Amino acid sequence: MAAADVTCGLAEVLVFIGALVAGTACSLCSKVLLSMRSVGASGEEQSFQNPLFQTWGMFLGMVFALPVHFAREALERRRSRRGYDAIGIERRPSFKEMPRSTYLLLAAPALFDLAATALCMFGLTRVAVSVYQMLRGAAIVFVAILKHFVLKDKLAKYMWVGVGLNVVSIVLVGATAQSSDSGQGDPLVGVALILAGAFVQSLQYAFEEKVMSSDVGAPPLLVIGMEGFWGLFVCTFVLYPAAYAAGVEDPYDTYVMFRNSQDIQRMFLLYFVAIFSYNLLAVLVTYMLDSVWHAILDNFRPISVWGVDLALFYVVTSGAFGEAWAYPG
Repeated sequence: MAAADVTCGLAEVLVFIGALVAGTACSLCSKVLLSMRSVGASGEEQSFQNPLFQTWGMFLGMVFALPVHFAREALERRRSRRGYDAIGIERRPSFKEMPRSTYLLLAAPALFDLAATALCMFGLTRVAVSVYQMLRGAAIVFVAILKHFVLKDKLAKYMWVGVGLNVVSIVLVGATAQSSDSGQGDPLVGVALILAGAFVQSLQYAFEEKVMSSDVGAPPLLVIGMEGFWGLFVCTFVLYPAAYAAGVEDPYDTYVMFRNSQDIQRMFLLYFVAIFSYNLLAVLVTYMLDSVWHAILDNFRPISVWGVDLALFYVVTSGAFGEAWAYPG
């Protein structure tokens, strides 16, 4: 399906809005978790700056799509056979059986997602959440290039105008990141990490669209569940040991901090629900529309994240949390 031929009905609009709400909640919960404090293995209170743990939690949430997929597949199989065996009529199942190679193939988007999320999480520790979200919108630029030149799904000329406007906005946001509330580290390093994550994310979006197309036909729930399974496997048995060996993040210290703070546990539960909902709805956006719309979703999120941040700062918490309006200069 060409990008210019995509149409939006009520179902597509509702899925898109749901993904936007869940994505906004996910970004805010992520930033809150990074700013919380707890007592670690050393016995001293310290900041919960553990982005790899959030990445691990994201994949854990995505795995929960697999039981839903297999339950739905069993139900469809039962329905396809009901009433036909009794009269000797063989009916072809209404669902498509997935070969085992598909389960292995879905490791690729999981690795893209893992790399992109890890890059963006480390970038988020150095920039404000609104800057982080706007820079992630660079994925639409990369997706447009991939669709046009790699997937051979030609974009209309007016679409390239939109891509050009996105490039201008990304350059402006990146140039002003130095003056934002950047947390820890050099904000320009954070900008570079987030842009790198956006590029890797665009590879994931394009791959997901391809694997859910008629060529492979993988169901969205299977895609999101297997991405979670492979991502959780790699994160647990590859990235965490590597991060521990490099002194980047200690999983035992993370566990102790998590155990010692009920506030962190509650916030992680909210993050868990938000990230599961977002990933499920976002892959449905790709399935029902295409990967460009998935990237457009990421471009809408900065508006919602920034708006909620301002409301929290000025209306809900009286400056205790959120983000103040920053004037140039």
